[in-house]
Amino acid sequence: MSNYYYHKLKNNKKIRYLKHTQKNSDYVVFLHGFMSDLEGKKPKTFLNFAKRNKLGFLAIEYSGHGKSSGKFTDGNITKWTKETSILIKKIVKKNKIIFIGSSMGAWIALNQFNFFKSQIKSFLGIGSAPEFLENLMWKKFSKKIKKEIVQKGIYHLKHGNYTYPITLQIIKDGRKNKVLHKTLESKINVTMVHGKKDEVVPISYSRKVLKIFRNAKKKLLIINNGDHSLSSSKHLKLIKKEIRLII
Repeated sequence: MSNYYYHKLKNNKKIRYLKHTQKNSDYVVFLHGFMSDLEGKKPKTFLNFAKRNKLGFLAIEYSGHGKSSGKFTDGNITKWTKETSILIKKIVKKNKIIFIGSSMGAWIALNQFNFFKSQIKSFLGIGSAPEFLENLMWKKFSKKIKKEIVQKGIYHLKHGNYTYPITLQIIKDGRKNKVLHKTLESKINVTMVHGKKDEVVPISYSRKVLKIFRNAKKKLLIINNGDHSLSSSKHLKLIKKEIRLII
């Protein structure tokens, strides 16, 4: 796809991203999930949506993910948040932002309120998973797994067809990136979309995100047959309808 670009960071790392430039327009910024990339259906669907609606677009592949450089095990929420803010400053500049955060991407998006609060126009979360490292991983690990992480610095967590290398440093870093205790006064549109059959992240996480926003126009959409990824054409169509409503 011709829309892929690379941004060189100071340490010679390259971050891959997708963009569509639109002058004097709001920008859709899509942030993917944990161990995901820009090859899936969501980034391309939202890129095409942005083009059709004359909006700018940016999707970032964090270091250690997809074709971006770096080792996944060296990454953490702080690093991926910083990379995201660097790319937003470079591509989106001073334009208004419509965030779409998928799973961990919603956590990274919430962190961006520290830098771009006045630019953020709306926020849509898909299976939002802020603070998942502590609450959905560490707290649920057995004593044996916790001991292995502390002693070896890593545990290879098998889940479905995937293996997730969970490092001690990413768990510790997650604790420095708490967002669910915050209060945001932004008067924006906030929509959380969550699959009823999500077996990875409970719907309560989308509710927790909505609680952060005191003055926002809030909505929770629960998709009956939806899983965690919500990547089917039918589900993406529903999400696009929600994006139209919030913009």
